[in-house]
Amino acid sequence: MTDTPTTYALIDGRKVSGEIKSEISAKVHERKLSGKKVPHLAIILVGDDGASQTYVDHKVKSCKEVGFHYTMMRFADTISEEKLIKHIDHVNDDEDVDGFIVQLPLPAHISVERITEKIRSDKDVDGFTNHNFGSITSKNPLLLPATPYGVIELLRRYNIPTEGKHCVVVGASRIVGAPLSMMLAEQGHATVTLCHKYTQNLAEYTSKADILITAVGKPGLITADMVKEGAVVIDVGTTRVEGPQFKNGYAIKGDVDFKPVAAKASYITPVPGGVGPMTIASLLLNTLHATEKRNP
Repeated sequence: MTDTPTTYALIDGRKVSGEIKSEISAKVHERKLSGKKVPHLAIILVGDDGASQTYVDHKVKSCKEVGFHYTMMRFADTISEEKLIKHIDHVNDDEDVDGFIVQLPLPAHISVERITEKIRSDKDVDGFTNHNFGSITSKNPLLLPATPYGVIELLRRYNIPTEGKHCVVVGASRIVGAPLSMMLAEQGHATVTLCHKYTQNLAEYTSKADILITAVGKPGLITADMVKEGAVVIDVGTTRVEGPQFKNGYAIKGDVDFKPVAAKASYITPVPGGVGPMTIASLLLNTLHATEKRNP
């Protein structure tokens, strides 16, 4: 990183995701030639939420691209929690299934925590179970949370050092912020500050970050005056903003006020096209790892 960059480097998540998929596809091809088991991902979708359907479609498409087997299960949003758990138990017991996800969000009458903990940890390729979450702080982490895993891969593949750097993570969710802060400290050997909605004087922390990562879902939260010269900026936030000024009636916006912040950054991710594609790539990597562990 330079202290006063004249231009920024764009961190292209689509490009890196494509590279990872190519690597996975090659490994799947090798497994097929060797007569080894092909990775199998099972997906459960409850209800007809448009965004969830889109995410699932992308995951199915990605499975096809890399040569995975997949099983897609759809249920009405009226399904009871107990019936959903029975289906989860069935997938858990299916030894042909290596990776397993339940697409979030779930209907209000179903407990996300209970459903998540019903998924077998060795098949939990989203990395959401307590067992996998807790393993982040061990020397042998298991299946890592997919989005944080994607962020770490972006930093690694762009040769952005984290050791000894001050990383500030804005947003303390169980899905992104909390596990990512742990991964940066444990695996990246960084000094980490974790900020959240109760943090006062947020700019006081963000302006000191060598690497600033935000995952809040609040468009324009991070402005140029909150970022120091030469910082690496990773925007995980995605919010659908509607308005007549947009060609399709809406646009996907990140947490970062992109153009002014980019002028000060050494590296920055776009939204869309930054971290988003990496989540699915990480999900595929986790599924491959789960297969390799259970079927070397």
